[in-house]
Amino acid sequence: MKKNKTIIIFLIKFFVTYFFLSGLYSLYLHETQEKVGVFSCAPITKQVAEHTKVLSELLGLDSHVEQSDDELSMKFFINNQHVSNVVEGCSSISVIILFLSFIIAFSGGFKETFFFAIFGIITIYLVNLFRIFLLGYWYLKNPYSSEVFHDYVFPAIIYGYVFLLWIVWVKHFSNHNQLKNVKSS
Repeated sequence: MKKNKTIIIFLIKFFVTYFFLSGLYSLYLHETQEKVGVFSCAPITKQVAEHTKVLSELLGLDSHVEQSDDELSMKFFINNQHVSNVVEGCSSISVIILFLSFIIAFSGGFKETFFFAIFGIITIYLVNLFRIFLLGYWYLKNPYSSEVFHDYVFPAIIYGYVFLLWIVWVKHFSNHNQLKNVKSS
């Protein structure tokens, strides 16, 4: 019975956190995106596109971004070639929400949870920037094989990284009593 209680508490904490943060993010998008008349992405999407441009420039490539006239996306250019569109789903916010929901549901102490959350948010964001840059660069060099990389390889990079963070969290920072209770029941 104790095993079921631990699992139920985990699921409740996970889904309450996930739906709360997703709801806040949805409200943010609703308030900051413009879809009528002129398209305008949410500030976070613009920021991700700009940071990807900066990363590209740091790596020695000429790049720029611009708001798409046709959709809620930022066009990413390398060497004056349109290589990809940065859309809301590219912002990594939904992945960060998933990450936070797990570590809060499988909580450790407040200090550990807070600092690991900050570490995770920053590094997920950075991994995501590299992912977007690499996808654009891959398209620049191999425009006919980009669909497989966009749909499978690059999502595996970001979700694989989150999975590694979860493993580190559970092994080193979460309350191990929850694990012991599940194993001993």
